Amino acid sequence: MPEEFEPLLFTTDWNDEWIELQKARKRYDDESAWDERAKTYPVKHGSHEGYAARFIELAGIKPKETVLDMGCGTGSLATPLALLGYDVVACDFSRGMLDVMEADQRSLGIDTVRTMKLSWADDWHAHGIGSNSVDVAIASRSIATNDLLDSLMKLNDVARRRVCITLPCSSSPRADDRLLKAAGFASGIGRDFAYAFNILIQHGLRPEVAYIPNERVERFESREDALGKFSEIVTNAVRAHASDEELARVPARLDRWLDGNLVERDGAFELAKPREVVWAFLAWEPR
Repeated sequence: MPEEFEPLLFTTDWNDEWIELQKARKRYDDESAWDERAKTYPVKHGSHEGYAARFIELAGIKPKETVLDMGCGTGSLATPLALLGYDVVACDFSRGMLDVMEADQRSLGIDTVRTMKLSWADDWHAHGIGSNSVDVAIASRSIATNDLLDSLMKLNDVARRRVCITLPCSSSPRADDRLLKAAGFASGIGRDFAYAFNILIQHGLRPEVAYIPNERVERFESREDALGKFSEIVTNAVRAHASDEELARVPARLDRWLDGNLVERDGAFELAKPREVVWAFLAWEPR
C-alpha cells in the first residue's frame, strides 16, 4: 500500500451536520426563560423514576473522586452525589436553577457542592475549570448546544479519568414519536446520541453505550391544557420542515387522538400510557 494512502472510514462530518440541524431547532439557551422556569421547577433529589440511581451506577465514580456536573439544573445528580460523599462542582447557565439547588442542599445540610454559573459557550479555563481539573465530568440531559464537538471536547479536556453524558435516543421531553404520528408526521427523533457517538469515534475516543428508560408521567388540569402542551411539542419538533397548513392541522389531529389516549384520574388528566423517554448513556476515557 502506498505510504501516502489513508483509507477514509467516514465521509460525513457529523458535527457540521449537527450545527445545521440546530439552525432549525427551537432554542433552549434562553437564560431568563430558565430562571423563570426555576421558580416552579421540581426538585427531585435524584429519585426521578430511578434515572439518577442508574446514571450514578453506570458512571462508576470511585470513592473520593471529584465530579463536574455540567448543566446541573436543580441538582438531580449533584445532590445525590454529594449525599454519597463526593465533592461536586455543579455548573449551570441559569442563576435561578442554581439558587433552587443551593436552597435545597442547605435544607439537607450539604456543604460539599461548589456551584458556578457557567454555560457551554463560556471559556471554562477562565472560570477556573481547567484541563484535568476533576476526575469525572458528567452532563446529564443537558447538552443542547450549537456546537456538539466543542461541548464534548470541553468535557473531555477537564476530566482526568472518565466522562459520562446522556442524550435522547427515542422520544424525549421535547419530542414524542406517538404524538408525531398522531399528528400525521413521520418519526425522525432520537438521533442526538448518534451524533455524539460518531463525533467521539471520529476523534479517536471509544465511547461505551447503555440505555436508561424513563417513564414520563404528565398531569394536566384540563383536556385543553394537555392539547396545548402536546400541540406545542409537535409544532416545535417539525416546524423546520412542515408547511403552515400542516402545522394548522396539528391541534385537530391531536384532539382526535386524545379521545382514546387521555384519561381522568384523581381530578387531573394524563395519558393512559405515559410517554417513555429512553436516554442513551455514553461514557469514555478522555485522551
